Parts: sequence; structure tokens; C-alpha cells
Amino acid sequence: MSFISVIVITKNEEQRIEDCLKSVDWASEIIVVDSGSTDRTVEICRAYTDKVVVTDWPGYGAQKQRALELATGEWVLSIDADERVTPALKQEILAVLPNTDDDAFEISFCSEYCGRKIRFGDWWNDRQAVLFRRTKGKFVSLLVHERIEIQGRIGRMKGKIHHLAFPNLQVVLKKMNDYSSWSAEQKHSQGKKGGLLKAVTHGLWAFVRGYFLRLGFLDGKEGFLLAVSNAEGTYYRYLKLMYLQQNDH
Repeated sequence: MSFISVIVITKNEEQRIEDCLKSVDWASEIIVVDSGSTDRTVEICRAYTDKVVVTDWPGYGAQKQRALELATGEWVLSIDADERVTPALKQEILAVLPNTDDDAFEISFCSEYCGRKIRFGDWWNDRQAVLFRRTKGKFVSLLVHERIEIQGRIGRMKGKIHHLAFPNLQVVLKKMNDYSSWSAEQKHSQGKKGGLLKAVTHGLWAFVRGYFLRLGFLDGKEGFLLAVSNAEGTYYRYLKLMYLQQNDH
């Protein structure tokens, strides 16, 4: 059995996947589950690992669970193509895991928006338990904003994952559209209701929360842009949900 398995899901990530894989080339094994890339993503991944699977797209949670089920390591680290493990985090992982009684670790994310590191707003204090014992974690099958259910004690790493979330406005707009659609579908399947009033009020609240209450204005113009894009995504989520409801009738 290998010690640390890194799992990554991909789709047309030839511009970013190599730096991701380089940052975890110290792992015992790397597993990539690709959902039909039409660029060089799979070719690049196969230069780093022979454990590359190409399959369909069932949603974020289900796809990551597929990758998890292919892992053989005692520990699993789940990262995305736009994320990099910093050297400090690598050293911490290798030093801590052999001698810990914890079953998972939260790791902080240092995220960028259009080239600026974001320190406040809705991304402030972003931590996720993405490092866990393989037998203690399971992904919840959600279309978007997947989460990992952990059984056991959760510790916290000091090192960070560098997250190149939105390199430019083109990516911002595409992700906002995709995520609002997936989120609307998810809420629709859960019986949630949308509507114009909900779209406006939830969108406005998302901006106020991120820009003012969580001090997003301290991140300069990118802090403003992030608050606006989060508000837009929320606004369109509830509008799309409204039209999904109308199509039911």
C-alpha cells in the first residue's frame, strides 16, 4: 500500500495541470480522472502518472469519489488543477502524517483573483479538510461545491495551498455561468424555490456580506470585482432556478 495518494479531476486543463502535478510529484501515487478533455491534458498527465482514467462527467462530488475509490494510499490529498501545494506544506505533510493520531487535516487556501492574492471578503479564512485517511473520508455527490464527510478527528496544517482560482475575467464569467447553472439544478432537485425577488435580495446580500461585512474592500479593485461576481452568480442562480420551476409546468 502506498502512503500518500493525490487525486485530481480534470477537463481541458492543459494550461494549468502541469504546475499542479509538479507540486505533488513527491506523492506515492497520483490519480487523475478526466472527463473527456479535447486538449493535451491527458497527454500531460500521463507524463506524471500511469493512473489516468477518462470517463464521463457525473458532477464534482461523484467524480471526486470515483478518484478516491481508485486510491490505494493510507492518506489522500484532493486538489484541483488550478491548485498548487507549496513547498512548506509539502514538508509539513511529510513530517506530520507518519506520527499523527488525527484522521484528517484542514488546509488553508491562498487564492488569487485576476492576479491578486485575496486576503479578505468571501474567501477570507478559507480552509478545507482535503487531506484525510482514505478510509475516513467520502465525497458527497453534489453537482457543485462538493464536500468531504470525515469520520474522526480533524487537525489543521499551517502550510497553504496556492489556488489560482480566476486568472482573468473570461474565466470569471465562464465559471459564474457554469456554477450558477449547476447550483440552480442542484437546488431544483432539492425542491428549493427561486424567483426574481429572491434573486435580487440574495444577490444584494452576497455583495454586502463579501465587500463590507467581510472587508472585501481591503483587497482593492479585485476585492470589489470578486464581490460583484459572487453577487452576480447568486443572482443568476435564483433566476435560473425560477425558470427551471416554470419548465416543470
